[in-house]
Amino acid sequence: MNKLTKLGLTAVAGSLVASSAYAGALDVSGSAKFTYKSQDEDEVTGNSFSMNQKIYFSGGGELDNGMSVSYGHTMATNAFSSQVVALDMGDAGTLGMSNSGAVGGMIAYQSVIPHSGEQVWDDMNSNDNGITSFNNVSDTNLIYYTNSVGDIGLNLAYNNRGKNGSSDHHGVATYSGVDGLTLGAGMGTMSGNTDTDLTTLFAKYTMGSITAAFQRTELDHSNTASDEESDSIGLGFAVNENLSVSVGRTEVDLGPGKTDEESTGVSASYTMGSMSITAISNSQDDVGGTGAAKDSYKEVTIGFAF
Repeated sequence: MNKLTKLGLTAVAGSLVASSAYAGALDVSGSAKFTYKSQDEDEVTGNSFSMNQKIYFSGGGELDNGMSVSYGHTMATNAFSSQVVALDMGDAGTLGMSNSGAVGGMIAYQSVIPHSGEQVWDDMNSNDNGITSFNNVSDTNLIYYTNSVGDIGLNLAYNNRGKNGSSDHHGVATYSGVDGLTLGAGMGTMSGNTDTDLTTLFAKYTMGSITAAFQRTELDHSNTASDEESDSIGLGFAVNENLSVSVGRTEVDLGPGKTDEESTGVSASYTMGSMSITAISNSQDDVGGTGAAKDSYKEVTIGFAF
């Protein structure tokens, strides 16, 4: 992504705090997307064409003790949508806070399945994406810690949601000691009026231009017998440095008395410098665990990065 501009933070901070000797830099970049989507007739409302744009701010600098601070901020459709601040402590790891940044704990690994556009369950009107994304684990004002020792990686997260004593705590450990292979296991708990235990296991292997992955996610609810489980598998292929294609499938067990929900999808993406074209076709059977319900979604997007 090409930089739009670079601003010296000292030029801004100097007018606010005379003691500021921070010599960091702020990079600004962005993207704009034009999208056409096609859904089931009972879902289509309004214009099938849409546009969205994002502006990304990223900065950082070194402290006197050798540590470094990094900052990221995303503005989407005239509103700030995510923020991340992180302190890199070297061998001691990285400590940070994220607001909708998808970087901490199990949120950072909500799906490892390769795709060229979107996951096979995206934009569907069922609840299986809630399972795949860990049942709405909050990523607002999330505190996280990451570190690695040799081939072992660790990502821990905590969020005090401040309502009825509710909180989320979860973590993921990964192993990458075999060339091209990443194995991971995560677990956590959403605590509050009711508790939900979360677990995920995944394997991802890349050989040349081909990447394959499998992931299983389980949710165990303390107040109901309807525990949930999803299995996802996918294959991505980089045809060349500009073209990639992918295919995937997710099957969700929504509990007793319900039919397993099945989602499948294919996607392709082609990049021409700062411009990209992405096409997606997703379909779903037995939506919400009901045998007769089906869903489908198709999308073509032209994107520009600057």
